[in-house]
Amino acid sequence: MEPSMKTLTQRLQATYTGVVHDVMRDRGLGRFVLPPEIRPLAPGTPLAGPIQTLEGRPGVYDAHETLLGWTGFLSQARTGHVILCQPHNHEIALMGELSGETLKRKGVLGYVVDGGCRDTEFLLAMGFATWHSFFTPKDVVARWLPTAMDQPITIGEVTIHAGDYFLGDRDGAIVIPADQAEAIVAAAEAASGKENLVRTNILAGMDPQQAYLKYGKF
Repeated sequence: MEPSMKTLTQRLQATYTGVVHDVMRDRGLGRFVLPPEIRPLAPGTPLAGPIQTLEGRPGVYDAHETLLGWTGFLSQARTGHVILCQPHNHEIALMGELSGETLKRKGVLGYVVDGGCRDTEFLLAMGFATWHSFFTPKDVVARWLPTAMDQPITIGEVTIHAGDYFLGDRDGAIVIPADQAEAIVAAAEAASGKENLVRTNILAGMDPQQAYLKYGKF
């Protein structure tokens, strides 16, 4: 990962989705919040980083063909990135133990899928950040093939490009356009500072409406 990308990832992870959402809303952006059913296996662990996209299709395939395609994806996964997957399928698992081990060893920060996962106890034990929408023991073998990486995908109402940034925490997940990421993170840091001032004054007894009028934030 480039040093600037690593630094931005660290700064983004130090924020939270609520404040970043408000910044993006105030900048007139829309359709950047992922569907609420996509949740983390370990809710207390925030996840942030540049995105690598993955897309695939269900079907009836030769088992060898699907495993060749899946391991090919694992081979191309990039260090320091969060993988976002649109499988176009809500019946099978698109992440499991061996895949999680492989991605973690490669330095992939996490994996987010608009679909299922399995081997969840193993994924939790190894500490590999995984976001998903359901569980199932059914895997990709003979059922699913990756069709593209680093191409635009859509999850819910959000169109995602490789190089955009992901941020997820207990409140949900958002996608930040790459060309605005630096400015949005800086604005979120500034907004967090204002929120701290409001919090301090509220705790000191200031009327909430007065605090809002003084700081323009609540």
